[in-house]
Amino acid sequence: MEVADLGPLMAYARGRVAEAWAERMAAMAAAFAPRAEVHDRDGTVAAESLADLRAAGYPGLTAPREEGGEGAGLADLCLLQAILATGDAPTALGLGWHLSLLLGLRATGAWPEEARRRVFRAAVAEGALINSCASERETGSPSRGGRPTTRAEPTAGGYRLSGRKTFATFSPVLRWFLVPASLEDGTVGEFLVEAGTPGVRVEETWDTLGMRATASHDLVLEGATVDEDALVERYRPPERSRRSADAGGPLLHVPACYLGIALAARRELVAFAWRHRPNSLPGPIAEVAAVEEQVGRMEMALLPALAFLFDAAAAWDAADAEGRAALRHRLAAAKVAGTEAAVAAVDIAMRVVGGLSLSRRLPFERFYRDVRAGLHNPPMGDMAVRALGRAVLAEGKPPVSP
Repeated sequence: MEVADLGPLMAYARGRVAEAWAERMAAMAAAFAPRAEVHDRDGTVAAESLADLRAAGYPGLTAPREEGGEGAGLADLCLLQAILATGDAPTALGLGWHLSLLLGLRATGAWPEEARRRVFRAAVAEGALINSCASERETGSPSRGGRPTTRAEPTAGGYRLSGRKTFATFSPVLRWFLVPASLEDGTVGEFLVEAGTPGVRVEETWDTLGMRATASHDLVLEGATVDEDALVERYRPPERSRRSADAGGPLLHVPACYLGIALAARRELVAFAWRHRPNSLPGPIAEVAAVEEQVGRMEMALLPALAFLFDAAAAWDAADAEGRAALRHRLAAAKVAGTEAAVAAVDIAMRVVGGLSLSRRLPFERFYRDVRAGLHNPPMGDMAVRALGRAVLAEGKPPVSP
């Protein structure tokens, strides 16, 4: 696959990182696509594609340059993640959680410096991966304010962790799990837990409709003992962790991934439309007015969503901490707009292709299954839209009379 095959996405390929990575990522995405189909059926991480990305140094993309990383910004991350997702969306999403966490750490300076640098350096040198594992069956998404039922009990020289986390994306291939747990004094601690620690295991529970190859299994902590320095953050709700000072900007990797799926559907639809020639027509369906209109509607969904995404990402890159806080609602809105546009665009592709789109011989049914997962990734649509509306209404609230 050439960058020319990526349609309107490449209008946002700007700057040092894009110049160095865009063509390379397009080539890898093309190579990964056949593997993605196999791993979707098996529900397994595409280990060979992950190995190629590690060999290229991609897990260090958002690590600081002084630690050997690329120092990529949010717009860079969104571009490259969208390109990768055109070939292998589950691998893109799994790496997106890792890369966004590194970007957030770089932006906020959260955690003790030694812990931060250890994660950065391992990502660059070894391709070591990390993900935040916060969701629980009892509390649902942590974004809705539930306290962790996972417990951390002080021990001599450390802590003992007990609990279960759900949606632990890429859990079989992570070096570290970032685990929020409740402490006895009412605070919440975030613990950097290394894979292979006694009492830490991954239970293979992930058997889903879409994003099957993210291997988002359960993380089970059965009295896992960690050292004191594994506690990298501590806060008292309703306060939030220091990492939240990134205003959710790095989460734009989520809509970037799903828009990548939609762009893959766009590419495959165009090829199908010129190839498909029913004997009831004098030529390919690409020349049918109704098909032209539907493809135009697909483009009308994608163009504003991409513009919104990259405008928000560029604003985050240019802002300081205070400016990023002011962008929080805009960033959340870009996520919602991007994922909903991606779902709509893939749905159009399915309608144009017709019954053949349901066949596993074509990639459309996988795009359809995978893209819908974006509706359930944070920030949640209902919360983002309500918060945006509240902010708009607050702007016009009349002053209170004395």
